[in-house]
Amino acid sequence: MLANTIGHHLMVPQAMIPRSLKLFSYICGNRMLSGYKPKRNVKDSYKILELEEGCSLDDIRNSYRSLAKKYHPDSGSTTADSAAFVKVEEAYRVVLDDVANKKKSSENKEEEEEDRLKSNAPQHRHYLSFEGVGYGTPSQREKQYMQFRVDRASEQVLAYRTRKLESQYVAADLMRAKDVRQSKKVKITQAVERLVEDLIQESMAKGDFDNLSGKGKPLQKFSDCPHIDPMTHNLNRILIDNGYQPEWILLQKEIRETIERLRKSIVVSRRKLGEPMTPRRQKQWDHICEQFGEDIRKLNKRIDSFNLVVPILSRQMVHFSADKEIVRAQKAYEASVENTEASGSDAKENEREDVRRFGWKSSLLKWLNPTLK
Repeated sequence: MLANTIGHHLMVPQAMIPRSLKLFSYICGNRMLSGYKPKRNVKDSYKILELEEGCSLDDIRNSYRSLAKKYHPDSGSTTADSAAFVKVEEAYRVVLDDVANKKKSSENKEEEEEDRLKSNAPQHRHYLSFEGVGYGTPSQREKQYMQFRVDRASEQVLAYRTRKLESQYVAADLMRAKDVRQSKKVKITQAVERLVEDLIQESMAKGDFDNLSGKGKPLQKFSDCPHIDPMTHNLNRILIDNGYQPEWILLQKEIRETIERLRKSIVVSRRKLGEPMTPRRQKQWDHICEQFGEDIRKLNKRIDSFNLVVPILSRQMVHFSADKEIVRAQKAYEASVENTEASGSDAKENEREDVRRFGWKSSLLKWLNPTLK
């Protein structure tokens, strides 16, 4: 079969090929005719592939690929040579055949050696089969071995069933232990309920409930809102009536009382210093402001703790500013001074009015009051 330049296959009878062409492989349309495989020496083939005898199959393939890329006419390289490529391909086929023949011969030698060893093996070697079970002829030993396998399978099935039953019993024991614990809890709960009921009946017999304010009256409903759980609301109401309050409410109350106390104390301290502000009084006032700022910082830490436990976001508090509180205290002091001055002027005005109305009598009364005391 030949291939033309456009890739179509041409069927050519063997008789039509001239004898001169049968001796060579030639290129037709850049394609090689590989119908004839020339004979070549094995050693020369290894030399053409740049290999040594006894190399691996991977080495042969790698060498052929590298040489084909180098000499193939279609590779487009400068070293392309069709004649050299034909020699490389012939050498590659010869080497592959040589490797296959050597492998086949080595396998045949191994088989012959194995057969020779089997034929020369001692006659007692056949007793090593059947896992060493039984005695007698091979057929007798085979029957004994089959019975042995049946017995072993029965034992394995029995062991499997035993393990399964044991696991079921363990699970049943665990369930039984769990039921026992649950029954103990129920018994303890029932015992506590009976004890509480006995104590209530005993107190009623003694008359401890006769003096209650709500005796003989229905229970008061603490809330008419249908969206509130009555049991939870009643429990909260009982806790509040007995003085219990949540932590965040106590913290909020403490923070408010503390800031009010600090505000009053700084106003009182400023009022004690009075006017005018001498350097000595100013130094005392600065010391009071520093102490007030330290108290405000401690209070802000309490506010941080309150914000962590308060359940409602809108209930959280912001920090107090020491500077703003000092300015507020100064304004409160100034307002109190103005009020004092206004009240003093009013008192003097009242005295002048009394003198005008009563004349010498009011002067006499003022003179007699200290003497009488």
